[in-house]
Amino acid sequence: MTAMNPPAPVAGKPAMPTIAAARHLSEAELQEFAARLNAIGKRIMDSRGPKDERYIRRLVAAQQVLEVVARAVIYLGILFPPLFVVGACLLGLSKIIENMEIGHNVLHGQWDWLRDKKIHSSTWEWDGVCPSKQWQRSHNFIHHKWTNVIGMDRDFGYHVLRMSEKQEWKPTYLFQPISNVLMAVLFEWGVAVHDDEMGGIRTGEKTVKEVMPKFRRLLAKIARQVGKDYILFPLLAGPWFVSVLLANVAANLIRNVWAYAVIFCGHFSDGVEEFQPEDIEHEDKARWYVRQILGSANISGGRLMHFMSGNLSHQIEHHIFPRMPSNRYAEAASEVRPLCEAYGIRYNSRSLPYQLFTVWRKVFRYALPPRRENPLNQQG
Repeated sequence: MTAMNPPAPVAGKPAMPTIAAARHLSEAELQEFAARLNAIGKRIMDSRGPKDERYIRRLVAAQQVLEVVARAVIYLGILFPPLFVVGACLLGLSKIIENMEIGHNVLHGQWDWLRDKKIHSSTWEWDGVCPSKQWQRSHNFIHHKWTNVIGMDRDFGYHVLRMSEKQEWKPTYLFQPISNVLMAVLFEWGVAVHDDEMGGIRTGEKTVKEVMPKFRRLLAKIARQVGKDYILFPLLAGPWFVSVLLANVAANLIRNVWAYAVIFCGHFSDGVEEFQPEDIEHEDKARWYVRQILGSANISGGRLMHFMSGNLSHQIEHHIFPRMPSNRYAEAASEVRPLCEAYGIRYNSRSLPYQLFTVWRKVFRYALPPRRENPLNQQG
């Protein structure tokens, strides 16, 4: 880790006056900070090569073998019932790897530079009920552009949860501790129905006819996933249909809860900033960088933690370099963190249990209506 001295103070108006956590930056400091981030990103992206290619190809092959082994172990449960549990856990592990370290990152275009159609963002279809193209639009082109801007980032609260005092309170939010549990258990289904264009039916922005092609593609993907996990593989077990079905349900549940935990910790834990539309007026790349850093949170841990999270434990690095191969995020983090510290920009990184605790604390806190100011306190 290279030592880095903070820049000398530069006189002038704050470059980001409406964002308290960045108000200390002058325009010169802000642009210098962005230039240094650009240099980090360029150096790592320019150094992609055979080692990175071996990583993703071996990972894809290993995940496919793991899935086959997991399903075989589930069937062996017919002879030795405890193996149903072992197989379900292995299949859940396989689905986590496929969704997070492979699928999510392939769909961001992190491996497009290999020009291999098998692991290209334009052709990959992941193991989940949400069609890849649908997810790419709502995630890559909306969430990553408008990260944590209330009313513009549809992933902030997913139109189900109130996670900030800047969101208007509604009585339905009283039930959000229950909604939060359901989101964890049914996370892949929540991702599937969370689409800006289909949601436009409720607001009147879209007609049923306009949305129907996308809805048909969603139903086709749901039929494919349900048919594979809940009909085909259980049917192959004959009289043990229910046992294999439950193992597949458990595997998807394991994947859903883990994905929920990682993603919510990266976006809603304490210290993550929320923004208003006026905060992003005339936003350039430098200001976008700062907003991505302040609007994200990392999860500290070792190599296993980073791998199992799809390297979304480096959520900050992912948000500033979304097309960087995920196996390089730890390298980027070793430079991004001291750079943020040098420029006084908060770098949010804590353990998974702590981040998850603060997420749940927000769920309960913002379920309640905001406190009204006592008029007597305003006198005098």
